[in-house]
Amino acid sequence: MGWYFFIRDRAGPAPARPGKKRPAWDEVPRWQIYLPLGIYLVFTLIPFYWILLFAVRPAGSTSLVPWPMTTEHFEKVWTDRGFGTYFTNSVYVGLATLVMTTLVALAGGYALARFDFKIKRVFMLALLCSQFVPGALLLVPLFEIFAGLQMINSLGSVIIAETVFQLPLSIILISNFIKNVPYSLEEAAWVDGCGRFRAFRIVVLPLLRPGLIAVGSFAFVHSWNHFLFALMFLNNQHKQTIPVGLNSLMSADSVDLGALAAGGIVAAVPVVIVFAFIQKWLITGFSAGAVKG
Repeated sequence: MGWYFFIRDRAGPAPARPGKKRPAWDEVPRWQIYLPLGIYLVFTLIPFYWILLFAVRPAGSTSLVPWPMTTEHFEKVWTDRGFGTYFTNSVYVGLATLVMTTLVALAGGYALARFDFKIKRVFMLALLCSQFVPGALLLVPLFEIFAGLQMINSLGSVIIAETVFQLPLSIILISNFIKNVPYSLEEAAWVDGCGRFRAFRIVVLPLLRPGLIAVGSFAFVHSWNHFLFALMFLNNQHKQTIPVGLNSLMSADSVDLGALAAGGIVAAVPVVIVFAFIQKWLITGFSAGAVKG
């Protein structure tokens, strides 16, 4: 028996069994990559083409090619249906929500990242659990609060509600992003004579640019597209936002498809432009904010 193990050890390891070699990524035929991507792209772009078709072709036309093109639907929704006012209100709500959410989340995230206190874990758990509460459940108490403060039919009520619902996720993201900034950088600034606020402003804040852009853009887009708060808290037509304006284009008897498509493009173009300019910072911010908890 000992001779068997001696001979086996001298012979070396047993040869590997021949099997089917798994192709490397570079060896995969290109059509197997581009065909699924092309099918997915077609299914993604068809709805966009359809809404563009209804928006630019004349009323009553059934052509699948948008020619001759017309801007009558855009002129109708912008002037006759008041989308110019809706657009201005949405921009105001979105920018105000962006600023308030970013500032409050920055302060809260710094406190969670740099200070230890007894209820820190409980507070973090509460922030996470608040994400499971739908906004529709809080409409009645929020309406009572804003009615008591005489803020119904005021854009401030929508801004406050949007900010409150954006803060939990924003604070968590900013907190995780600040944790990735070495604490020794702040300590070095303190040694050089900077106070805590000045050290944060000079050393930490410039490194938080991707995270701030991610949080701010998320808050802006959510408030831009949110329908429920504006519908419940704003009864004056001149204070409505774009989502409520789109809803007003649909009635129980008929739907103006051309005007609805034009309004949808008016609502979508600003968001597309924002994401086109900040996509690099947005991806960096969300990935960095989710690395360390």
